Amino acid sequence: MDGRDLVRAVAELGTARGRGAWRSAWRHRRADAVGLPRRGAERARVPGLLTGTEPRPGGGVLRFARSELLVRVTAGGAVFWSWDGAEPTPSYAVTGGGPEPDPRAALEADTGGGWRVVSERVTVAVSRHGAVEVRTPGGTVLRRELPPRWWEPVGPEGDEEAVAGDGDGGAAGDADAAGDALADAVGSAAGRRREARWLSRAEVPADARFFGLGGRAAGPRLRDGTYRLWNTDPKGGFGPGDDPLYITMPVQMVVADAGTHLVFHDNTWDGRVVLREGEEGAGSGPDRPGTSELRMEGGPLRCWVLVGTPARVLQGWSGLTGAAAVPPEWALGYQHARWGFGSAAEVRRVVSGYRERGLALSAVHLDIDHYDGHRVFTVDEEKFPDLPGLAEELRGQGVRLVSIVDPAVKAGDPVHAAGLEVGAHGAFVRDAQGREVRGEVWPGECAYPDFTDPAVREWWGGLYGERLARGFSGVWHDMNEPVSFAPFGDATLPRSARHVLEGAGGDHRAAHNVYALGMARAGWEGLVRLRPDERPFLFSRSGWAGMQRYGGTWSGDVETGWEGLRASLALVLGLGLCGVPYSGPDVGGFGGSPSPELYLRWLQLGSFLPLFRTHSAIWAGRREPWEFGPEVAEHARAVLAERERLRPYFVTLAHLARRTGAPYVRPLWWGAPEDRALRDCEDAFLLGDALLVAPVLECGADRRAIRLPRGRWYDTVTGVAYEGPGQVLLDAPRGRIPVLARAGAVLPVRSGGGVGLEVWAPARGRTGGGVVIRDPGPGFGAGEVERYTVRWAGDEVLVETEAGAPAEGVTVRGL
Repeated sequence: MDGRDLVRAVAELGTARGRGAWRSAWRHRRADAVGLPRRGAERARVPGLLTGTEPRPGGGVLRFARSELLVRVTAGGAVFWSWDGAEPTPSYAVTGGGPEPDPRAALEADTGGGWRVVSERVTVAVSRHGAVEVRTPGGTVLRRELPPRWWEPVGPEGDEEAVAGDGDGGAAGDADAAGDALADAVGSAAGRRREARWLSRAEVPADARFFGLGGRAAGPRLRDGTYRLWNTDPKGGFGPGDDPLYITMPVQMVVADAGTHLVFHDNTWDGRVVLREGEEGAGSGPDRPGTSELRMEGGPLRCWVLVGTPARVLQGWSGLTGAAAVPPEWALGYQHARWGFGSAAEVRRVVSGYRERGLALSAVHLDIDHYDGHRVFTVDEEKFPDLPGLAEELRGQGVRLVSIVDPAVKAGDPVHAAGLEVGAHGAFVRDAQGREVRGEVWPGECAYPDFTDPAVREWWGGLYGERLARGFSGVWHDMNEPVSFAPFGDATLPRSARHVLEGAGGDHRAAHNVYALGMARAGWEGLVRLRPDERPFLFSRSGWAGMQRYGGTWSGDVETGWEGLRASLALVLGLGLCGVPYSGPDVGGFGGSPSPELYLRWLQLGSFLPLFRTHSAIWAGRREPWEFGPEVAEHARAVLAERERLRPYFVTLAHLARRTGAPYVRPLWWGAPEDRALRDCEDAFLLGDALLVAPVLECGADRRAIRLPRGRWYDTVTGVAYEGPGQVLLDAPRGRIPVLARAGAVLPVRSGGGVGLEVWAPARGRTGGGVVIRDPGPGFGAGEVERYTVRWAGDEVLVETEAGAPAEGVTVRGL
């Protein structure tokens, strides 16, 4: 607790909520003192020397003196390995039973006393000490995992060789000598093994760059530093220096000259990732490899690695963890949210303001102030006397209502009473003594549904019928890290709190990071049961690997400032590389009052991101465009109109994300990961394959330097063509940001009440093309893929369908 936190905590003692938070924090601390095992003395363990092997489909088991390693290459080329008997499933991230092993991959002897598994796309080599190398078919090493090290609690019988160390055993590669003197034989009890802390250290090429790890404000490229794996509400606005945030995932995308790979350590416990970029040797000096060190507080040591181009890697990741949900077509338009609408009359006033000024609007989001006493699944009937009528009225104007849903349930209210009847022990998380865990949230003292229990998920999902009956068309999950207000300590549930964990049982140490994932699943499946003919619209503040199956996310409470604007882009890019394609920030920042310039630049950026939503706190300044003066309002009209024009393109990108795993928003190196200059570019992005967007992220800037990927690019406003690779300097006046179109691109756009094709001429002697997927309606239809080719025929650009017929509704630009 820093000085500001201390002052705030003391001040809160004067409020009922503050006193409740103090009581809750003390209860949680006492619960952990009683319910958590004391770590006490520990002993270190490393695998030791290789003693034998057992071939299995796709690989085999390698037995070492103190551990065993399972290695498997799947039919799709993904690599799985695990220590001490951990299997790919059950898993909160991996769908089904996981991919089938590659029948052609087999375990065979390697040089130096080790073994290897060779497949078409990848080779996995294991040394006689337990180091695991992932190599390209040509033999280049993409990743080398050094032998892991564990620190296990000593059993009650004691052990003369036990050590009460802090686990700082140095590099994993140095572990063998110390471990040989300290470790036992294999065979610890399952419970002790699950609570063993462990360390895994990997080396990557010296030129490699790290991306991912969920939503990181300091990204998208992750510099040297420590990144925590514990979903956290950062308590107020955050900027690039704040970590961790709401969504942490042990998922890394590593990009190097030798190739791209994604690594996922399937473990939900608290942990830390320490990254160090490498250095290439000068002259004849040796390279210093980059390193990624992962330290986990417990849970299994199991790992997936996917290799290939970025597109192939994320397609494999999507196949492993589930296809991304496609939002309804209307959810790809502009949306307005505010904590503090206060009444139906205010909602009508704001919507009328948009309509009267000709500003496009798709949805309005109601925050916790529309609830009765902040209690979930209620409505303040005085302020919103006819919510279904309001929803119907707005829908007639093309505007949907979206509701916030928090997980915490006020103790003693009807939802809480109903939850007590679920199953044998009720729906709510309990402590080690079987008592209901309570926390302090907006409604006061609250209980927390256990979303790791299938019966609880089914019950909770049914409650969304109340939201649908009120006229809401979608929901956004908030406060689901989960949060329990606390003046000190961790603002969440006690780590000793008990969870069902799909029948396996465990405590909050294992359940915390997947709590929001379970809530999203409950909401998604409930909405599908209630309205099976409509795709749900659901996005969540917190989540974990695989959350894309149930919708998307947003930035959370990003600070109002230029740093917050830059963090907004970093979050969307990083989440996309972790398989979560639908996300966006609170345009304008959550708190504070942005200047007209900052607001407009944020609106311009947001208009090219998947979730395009303004939102602000109850104490913050307004976010309606006209509140910033007539000049901003006029520019905003053009921004929102362009988003509407491009909405069919966003529909195509949404369906492509589901089919291929490719995010809507991609780093500039997406198609050329070998281009080192592009790998270091973080202030521009690709929107699909067709557009390059260069937002203005600095105060007062009216020009922008842009690094171009290879090929010809057209300024979409001036039509001027530029050749890449290279850097160009473009005008970025207050009214717009530079957007460039790839030569030969085909974009579906709104035109004359329908969908037309905007085609950018390819360079002479070259061809182009693209795909279009039209919205199949509100249901789960996949949408028909239309493929187009673009070519020159004399002095004319021809756009043809896959069958060779001339395309209709085409506008050719760049001639």
